[in-house]
Amino acid sequence: MENFPFSSIPNLPLFFSMFLILYSIAYSIVFRNWSPKIRPEACSCFISLFHGTPAVFLATFAIFSDQNHVLFIGHHLATLFVFITCRHVVFHGSYAILTLLILAEVTSFCQNVWTLATARRHDNQLAAKVYSNLSPYFYAFYSVVRGIFGPFFLYQMGVFYSSGVADNVIPRWLWVSWMCVVITAIGVSILWISNLWVELFKEKKAKLEKEL
Repeated sequence: MENFPFSSIPNLPLFFSMFLILYSIAYSIVFRNWSPKIRPEACSCFISLFHGTPAVFLATFAIFSDQNHVLFIGHHLATLFVFITCRHVVFHGSYAILTLLILAEVTSFCQNVWTLATARRHDNQLAAKVYSNLSPYFYAFYSVVRGIFGPFFLYQMGVFYSSGVADNVIPRWLWVSWMCVVITAIGVSILWISNLWVELFKEKKAKLEKEL
C-alpha cells in the first residue's frame, strides 16, 4: 500500500470515518426531506454509490497493474473473511477474489438507483417513472452478471483450485470455504432477482388487465 496517500493511517478507522461522514451527509442533507421509514435505506444506497461502483474500477486496476497488491474491502462478514484470509493469511488468490469483487459490484450503481426509485415510487412521479423504465434493464443486467458470468467464473475457479496447482500456497480447506461463500452469495442473488422478475411480471399482467 505504498502509493496510498493515507498509508500512515490504519485502514479500518479511515474507512469507517469516511463512510460515517457520507452517511451523515446523506441523512442530514441529501435525504433530509424523505420519510423516516425509507431514509436509512436511502442513506445506505448513498454510501454504496461511493464504494460499490469505484470498487469495480479499483479492483480492475489492481488486477491489470499488480496482481500481488490486494485491496482490502470490507463489505459483508462472509466477504470480509475471504478478503482477510486472502490478504493476511495466505497472501495469494487476489486475481480470483478481485474478479469476484468486480462481478459483485459492477451492478452496484444500477442497483442503488433502482433501490432509491423503488423507495419513492408510490409518492414521487419521477421515482415511479425511473423504477418502471429501469427495472427490466436492471433485472436483465443483474441476471446476466449474477446468473451467467458469476457461475461461469466460479466454475473456472473451482477447476483451477481442485487441480491442486495452488495447494502449496492456499490450503484446500481455505479455498473450499471461499467457494462456499461465493456459492451462497450467488445462490441468494439468483433467488432475489428471480423473485423480482416474478413481481415485475405480476405488475405488468395486472396493468394489462386493468387497461382491458
